[in-house]
Amino acid sequence: MSVKQSLLAILDQGPCYGYQLRTEFDRRTGSTWPLNVGQIYNTLDRLERDGLVTKGDADAQGHIYFEITDAGRAAVRTWLASPVQRAAGTRDELTIKLIVAMTLPGVDAAKVLEDQRSASAARLQALREQSPDAAPDPEDLARSLVGDALRFAAEAEVRWLDHVRGVLASRTPDSVALELATDSPRRGRPASATTPAAERIA
Repeated sequence: MSVKQSLLAILDQGPCYGYQLRTEFDRRTGSTWPLNVGQIYNTLDRLERDGLVTKGDADAQGHIYFEITDAGRAAVRTWLASPVQRAAGTRDELTIKLIVAMTLPGVDAAKVLEDQRSASAARLQALREQSPDAAPDPEDLARSLVGDALRFAAEAEVRWLDHVRGVLASRTPDSVALELATDSPRRGRPASATTPAAERIA
């Protein structure tokens, strides 16, 4: 989640002070990712350093308003027009835990999997129960869509766990277990799976 771009996009609607930005962010995201004021001001300091916002004088109540610059507006347009690129090979803890557990001799990977699936299924059920029937105003709509995203992700997680369950059922524990390697590892980074074989040998 990009806090920086989100705050910039809000400032593109008009000058705001820190607590006001936090409130606006909460309104627009269904209060799903609460930000503290310190995080807001740290982000504003970086935006000011990068020339994307300017800091005004304090008003009678002591509020310091921040205003977006032309460079900031351009950054907002670029952000909104650019598809989000999810990083390949993200180190997801669940994925790593299960695939490592499968390779550990003496570890009941099937039990690790079933415990996880029970927890994931329970979370999915809770998300389904929270799903509202209607979204009458923009703030409720934002909250509803965030809930939908969490629910769809939980459904995908349970489907993936079922896939792993099928893979494990077709293999014996010994067929996936890995003993510690006895040869000394070479220095440097491991060869990438996408590196051509000739380059890996060279």
